[in-house]
Amino acid sequence: MQEKNYTSNAEKYFFFALLLGTLIFTFFIFQPFWMVLVLGACFSIVLRPIYEKFKKLKFPSWLASMITVFLFAVLVCGPLFGMGIIIFNQTQDLYRTLIEGGGIPTLASINDKIQHILPNGIDFDIHQKTNDLIYMISNNLGKIFSATLTTIFSFGLTLLAIFYFLKDGSEWKKSLITLSPLADTDDLKIINRMTIAINGIIKGYLLIGVIQGIIMGIGLAIFGVPSPALWGVVAAISSLIPTVGTALISIPAVIFLFATGNAGSAIGLAIWSVAIVSTIDNLLNPYIVGSKIKIPPFLILFSVLGGMALLGWMGILLGPLIVSLLYTLVYLYRGEFQNTPTTN
Repeated sequence: MQEKNYTSNAEKYFFFALLLGTLIFTFFIFQPFWMVLVLGACFSIVLRPIYEKFKKLKFPSWLASMITVFLFAVLVCGPLFGMGIIIFNQTQDLYRTLIEGGGIPTLASINDKIQHILPNGIDFDIHQKTNDLIYMISNNLGKIFSATLTTIFSFGLTLLAIFYFLKDGSEWKKSLITLSPLADTDDLKIINRMTIAINGIIKGYLLIGVIQGIIMGIGLAIFGVPSPALWGVVAAISSLIPTVGTALISIPAVIFLFATGNAGSAIGLAIWSVAIVSTIDNLLNPYIVGSKIKIPPFLILFSVLGGMALLGWMGILLGPLIVSLLYTLVYLYRGEFQNTPTTN
């Protein structure tokens, strides 16, 4: 009997060692493509309602998935790629103006006015600060566009991942629940909460941020601020910051217009920013996002910044997702181990 138990334990240990080794090797095999897989999974969750509509029209799974991916590529990614080229060109032009052309003349007058406001002994060089910001943006955009083939290849793989996640995602979900050691109800709670989190982040933060950035860029172009597409992108990024948001761009732009003698344009841009750009979030959120992730904006900010510091630009998405997963696990812990009710 003891020999049989020993053999059974040996087989068990060997199996788990083999499983662990296989998982490690599989991780390294998929490591170059984990960003593609994460993006494919996240966007497939967001696009699933469109896929389900085609399924209700009796489309085969593969055809419904293909049409959904095609619409996503044409209607969303196409304009973003075009906008990216415009932004890249404006960034390069502005950087050459600052470096090769000796800077923007009005910056000197703005710097003098700011210096008069600041206390004695505090020196603020707006030209240097602007130069550093433009260099940072230009350098990062340059890296993206210099690897054109890699970007196109990754984009194609992402579309392929979205296709298969839409087509076979339901079966994979069932298999994941079956293989998980947790109770099926707990698995469903985690999956449902992560689905809400992904929709909340992509729709409620990223999509609305993009819309705010576009509208801000249009306003900057109308009222004569240089490189409006570039600053529109910066406004879209700054919209992720709670409370402050796009004011990080609109206020300096208004000051710039006042300092250059365009008081009418400055007033117009201020009205545009307050009446249109700042209200977009409140107007669109109830329609775009049914139920957002239940994470305080303060934690959203730091999860985004911390995620970017740890994972790069993918941290914008993964940071809040990981924090949302932590919230879900805490709720499950309270319900299972402390016998307190959980909330979805």
